[in-house]
Amino acid sequence: MADLWAFAVDGGIVDWLSVSQTRDITERLFPTVGESFYSEQAVVLLTLVEDNSPCPHDMLFPACNHRLYDRAGYPNHPNCRDNLLTELRSARIDVPIFPDPVNLFQRSEPQADGRLEVLASDNPPGGNVLLHADKDLLLVVTACSVDYHPTNGDRCTGIRLEISPGSQ
Repeated sequence: MADLWAFAVDGGIVDWLSVSQTRDITERLFPTVGESFYSEQAVVLLTLVEDNSPCPHDMLFPACNHRLYDRAGYPNHPNCRDNLLTELRSARIDVPIFPDPVNLFQRSEPQADGRLEVLASDNPPGGNVLLHADKDLLLVVTACSVDYHPTNGDRCTGIRLEISPGSQ
């Protein structure tokens, strides 16, 4: 699993990938090939071009944070929220809220009673997505560090990220 965020900076104004705007505009809980991810200002930032994974990609759960781990009995655990904040500080980007990520390869299933069940990802090694950036973006992708829950099959693995210039 991997958490994905995207930020567009134009003339000092920051816009970011919004999973709530994406769900609203696409009227879908999970992204599908050919559809776009939208920003807080309803601007297309990324398009899902290929999906070679059997998993839905979650747009419902927030990034893990130190409080989640503290409650679970794992103080000072690495987490995606802190990873993102470190990268935003490094890029000198301030956002007024902490945006929820697209949780690539996370298997979250809505249940008939309204609960959300998070199951072990069934993404095989090498499973991948191809995204097209529709504008210049800062992308932050973090390998999920949840190692005590079925989310990652009870073990964390690295991710491989390839960025290519593509075509204009």
